[in-house]
Amino acid sequence: MPAVDRAQEPTFEHSVDVLEEGDAIIEVSAARAALASRDFRVIWLGAFASNVGTWMQNVTLGAFAWDLTHSPVFVSVTALAQLGPMLLLSLVGGVLADAMDRRKLIMIAQTEQLVASIALAVMAAQHNKAGMLAAVFAVGIGNALNAPAWGALLPSMVERRHLAGAISLNSTQMNASRVIGPAIGGLLYPAIGAAGVFGINAATYLFAIATMFAIASPPFSPATTGPRGVRRLADGFRIARRLPVVRRVLVTLVLFSLLALPFIGQMPTIASTDLGIEPKSLAYGLLYTCFGLGAVTGALSIGTFLARQDLRRVAQLGLAGFSIVLLTFALLSNAGPAYPVAAMLGFVYFATITSLSTVLQEEVEDAVRGRVMALWQMGFGGMVPIGLMIAGPIAEATSIRVVLLYGVVAAAGLSWYSGKQ
Repeated sequence: MPAVDRAQEPTFEHSVDVLEEGDAIIEVSAARAALASRDFRVIWLGAFASNVGTWMQNVTLGAFAWDLTHSPVFVSVTALAQLGPMLLLSLVGGVLADAMDRRKLIMIAQTEQLVASIALAVMAAQHNKAGMLAAVFAVGIGNALNAPAWGALLPSMVERRHLAGAISLNSTQMNASRVIGPAIGGLLYPAIGAAGVFGINAATYLFAIATMFAIASPPFSPATTGPRGVRRLADGFRIARRLPVVRRVLVTLVLFSLLALPFIGQMPTIASTDLGIEPKSLAYGLLYTCFGLGAVTGALSIGTFLARQDLRRVAQLGLAGFSIVLLTFALLSNAGPAYPVAAMLGFVYFATITSLSTVLQEEVEDAVRGRVMALWQMGFGGMVPIGLMIAGPIAEATSIRVVLLYGVVAAAGLSWYSGKQ
């Protein structure tokens, strides 16, 4: 990614120099400093509790879809219903995040997801596949409206010089929930069924809603300049074209999500066909847990021991490492070594994603942050289901290993692309 000249002032730009070049003393780690903010700490803990439930649901949803049909295509369709709204509605969510109180928007979106998750539990109890897909789609709508607002609210909770720590901690709680949620889901799914797990997840949205009431609403000034009406929906693309670093980050993310990340949605297929792991089992939950544990470590590394490194270079190396570890994962044929390899895969995956996210956040102003983060959500969440819809038929016609192997090639190519000046 091209380098950006930064002014040497005691401002946000100076703090970026500190993080990237290490030319000033940082008294505490960026992550620890971010946690010192009371409001950030409150919403961080609330989001963590809610995301544990989300990952209980996610891991159970994929396994339940496989158990109902034993079809990689239906697993992909379920993922499309869940993540497709990110592609369709993230632009709307981004405009809303820049036009209204972000805290109120988050509360509305979380409440909608709570109701939709209750509906999902009812549909799952009846084995109503069409009803399940509709409920999952409704959850995805709430998530598409929530994610840009959440991404835009986060920086206002901490001082700008601690932004890398805040983003790292946010990624860490998301991925810590990947560890705890699948482990709990792996235990509960055989015991209480998918409907029970989905019902518990619905209750966890209350944690996120409660924390929005518990924090002071940060000062918010709706954007008053720029395009209006329908043209405002596409304003994020104009901003991305104008900022070379932002453009390169988003192109990297879109292609990475489309070509290299379908393995996540197809994890039940990989476990069942290649590794001999039954998706409705604790062993499957532990596989996801190992992946999540590695992701936690990878995300946390960006706000701790890698905080002073050039994160553009970290992302480039992360993509190269991802291609190597994914190749290893693709060639496995039994469960034993899959657990540590999944942990390594999680590490390079989220060290890369968190690096890219931090670089992006550092390059945009708060007034347009919601619209730019909408593009991030479209790339990170919205392109994955399209990749899955491509991967499902390929996996059925050939094997899931082919899907993993073209992801290896894509990640290696993006490592070269992201390092171009």
